[in-house]
Amino acid sequence: MKKFVAILVALMLVACVFAGGKKDSGLIKVGIVNNPPSESGYRAANVADFEATFSAANGYEAKTYYSLNNDEQLNAATQFINDGVDYLLISAAATTGWDTVLGQAKKAGVKVYLFDRMIDTSDSNYECAVVSDMAKEGETAVAWLKAQKLPVYNVIHIQGAMGSDAQIGRTGALDKEFAAGTMNKVIQQTATWSADEAKKIVESVINSGEAFNVIYAENDDMAKGAVAALDAAGISHGINGDVIVMGYDCNKWALKELKAGNWNYDGQCSPFQSVLIDSYIKGTAKPAGKKVINEEKGFDAKTITDADIATYGLGSD
Repeated sequence: MKKFVAILVALMLVACVFAGGKKDSGLIKVGIVNNPPSESGYRAANVADFEATFSAANGYEAKTYYSLNNDEQLNAATQFINDGVDYLLISAAATTGWDTVLGQAKKAGVKVYLFDRMIDTSDSNYECAVVSDMAKEGETAVAWLKAQKLPVYNVIHIQGAMGSDAQIGRTGALDKEFAAGTMNKVIQQTATWSADEAKKIVESVINSGEAFNVIYAENDDMAKGAVAALDAAGISHGINGDVIVMGYDCNKWALKELKAGNWNYDGQCSPFQSVLIDSYIKGTAKPAGKKVINEEKGFDAKTITDADIATYGLGSD
């Protein structure tokens, strides 16, 4: 009888191992804290990616919370911990303020994965971060801009949500040029990812009469709003235009604007992190380190192809 019990216990342990972290309910409980899909085309693709992967059909019981407000995200994360989730997946609205909540998660045995954006915290507070290198995105874009060898750079800089990893990274390389005096800051202002707010910023510069020849927008939607202001004022832009237009995220419609010559540059930011995190949770793959970086590139209006648009474009036309 003792031998039978020992064998039964061993079989139960093996079953637990091969369940890939599943709990008694048979579903892995995850809490997903993200920015809302209305933020941008990038975010809509990111949200859809996570909802598709962390589904009941794929073995998950998922709770989600979407907000651009960091305090609201912190409250939601705390609630998910109290609800007894097994995993907490976070794309933070801001990089700071997370230490207490992540400490609560650790104490409760909740494993944390970061995605899309980093958080300023000890790497002991999370299992792995599957993210974009936002600073490299900014460096790639600014290197492209410098390679255009304009006689003067008068830049309208439209920033994303202040304090977010994307904003900090995409701002950093340009700030270095402003500090060095190689580029002139006409205006530097957040539009919080909004096309309408970006349009207002550009309209204010046009109305002031100040000269500019570059619009550096930290996402596609803001670039779109900026271009709307240029069009309304009859100012040419894109290839052979008076104003260089730069965006980020590689929405399909934005890349088509690029190929049409209406914009000049678009920086890629991959929204697809869920499949990797799923593989780490289930143990079918193992991260090489605490940070896994998405490989990304920038696209030039003069060289982009239809194949690029089909391969890298996000969302619909």
